[in-house]
Amino acid sequence: MSPANKIPHILLTNDDGYDAPGLKALAAVLEGWATVSIVAPNGEKSGAAQSLTLRQPIVCHPKGEWHWAVDGTPADAVIVALHKLLPEKPDLVISGINHGANMGENVYYSGTVGAARESALHHIPSVAMSLCAGKTNHNFSNAAKIARSAAEIIMKEGLPDQVLLNINVPEPWKGGVRFTRQSKKITRNQLSEGKDPKGRTYYWIFEQKIEKDVEPDTDYEAVFAGDVSVTPLHLDPTHDESLNHLSHWAKILAGAFSKS
Repeated sequence: MSPANKIPHILLTNDDGYDAPGLKALAAVLEGWATVSIVAPNGEKSGAAQSLTLRQPIVCHPKGEWHWAVDGTPADAVIVALHKLLPEKPDLVISGINHGANMGENVYYSGTVGAARESALHHIPSVAMSLCAGKTNHNFSNAAKIARSAAEIIMKEGLPDQVLLNINVPEPWKGGVRFTRQSKKITRNQLSEGKDPKGRTYYWIFEQKIEKDVEPDTDYEAVFAGDVSVTPLHLDPTHDESLNHLSHWAKILAGAFSKS
């Protein structure tokens, strides 16, 4: 965390691309309070999760002072920023503002969350910001204000190590904020089948929302009610109960090899 007399240095990234309006709204609301660096993918990388580019070079295109557009994934952008582009480690990384929700099982697919997860791996306080709005609604004002407030609180109080905040802001927003659990899956993956001009079969993946049986105190429940959802996510997915419950399998597995 920055000393009280130091201007915070915040790294911004996203999965919607360097020119995305959500990223611009986020940078604008932080201007004057923080030193802002931007390292973001050159184009949209939705669904990239925390994937890395391993079989081609990552080219960084300067866009201004401490601004770069990267030919890579959101996680690539964070790694290159931290290890090569920035002169110092930032005090905070904010990924977003994504145009679309990142709740429930979508946190595993989301490039927005993937970038925040990558920076949390580097022990940097991290936030994933998303606007839960329709395709034509580009009003990022409320989400940007929430991001600024969250940044101020984190600079003052910090976050637990390797815990990131996944924040989803509904539009319209009724003014409430809840700390929530991640929902279980409430969408159904669908495939739309077609034929290309050469007769080859192709598929488009899309989601069908299931807006019933939503668990209480979860991200979906909060957003459906018009409240901001703040979900703390930890990088350690170990299921401690199973470590004890399944530990007797170790001798069985080892014994299977000794008999072969």
